[in-house]
This record gives sequence, C-alpha cells and structure tokens, in this order.
Amino acid sequence: MEFLLAVLVGLFVAVGIYLLLSRSVLRMLLGLVVLGNGVNLLIFTAGRLTRDAAPILADGMERPDGPIANPLPQALILTAIVIGFAMFCFLLVLAWRAYQSLDADNTDSMRLAEPEDGPQPPLSY
Repeated sequence: MEFLLAVLVGLFVAVGIYLLLSRSVLRMLLGLVVLGNGVNLLIFTAGRLTRDAAPILADGMERPDGPIANPLPQALILTAIVIGFAMFCFLLVLAWRAYQSLDADNTDSMRLAEPEDGPQPPLSY
C-alpha cells in the first residue's frame, strides 16, 4: 500500500510542477493545489498507514501493543487542507481581478510595468 501511495505522491508532485511551469495563471493555481495535495499525501503516508488499532491509547496503557497510526500527521494534514483551500480561494479571486483589469490570462501579456520595445534582459553573464 505504501508503494502505491509513494507512486501517487510522485505523480501529484510531477503534475503539480508541470502545471506550475505553465504561462496560464489558472493552470498555475491548479498546479499549486495539486502540488499541495501531493505534499499532504506525503506527510500522511509518512505518519504510517495501519488499520490495526486506534491512534489514541486506551486508559491504563503505557505503550501500544502493536503498530498504530500517528495522530499528529493526521491533525497537521487537516489543518493544511483548510489553509490550502483558503489560500486557493484568495489566489483565485486575485487571478480573477487581474484577468478583469488586464484582460489576459497569459503571464507574458500581463507585463504592464515593462515597455514593449524596451531593452531585452541579458541572456548570459
């Protein structure tokens, strides 16, 4: 099971990086969400995946009898999901406002501060 989740994490990270390298702002936002989900799944997998016992010890137990899941990564993932969703909503509204004011979704055509026929940046140093 861990091997399949490791492959899924790698796939999420690869797709997220591919989308982040796009010139479209909406694809960048979707890449950020996919990359965040990949990292969340990585943390969740690192916290161990077992169904044998509950993550909380019963009364009177000093140590677990067998392998149990760690509750800390699960709590961190829940918090990261909420924060990631709020950040995505904020960035989506920001991208919508940029699209309304600039009438462009491509990052190359959003360069208002740079003159169109200005000098090109150096290609090497």
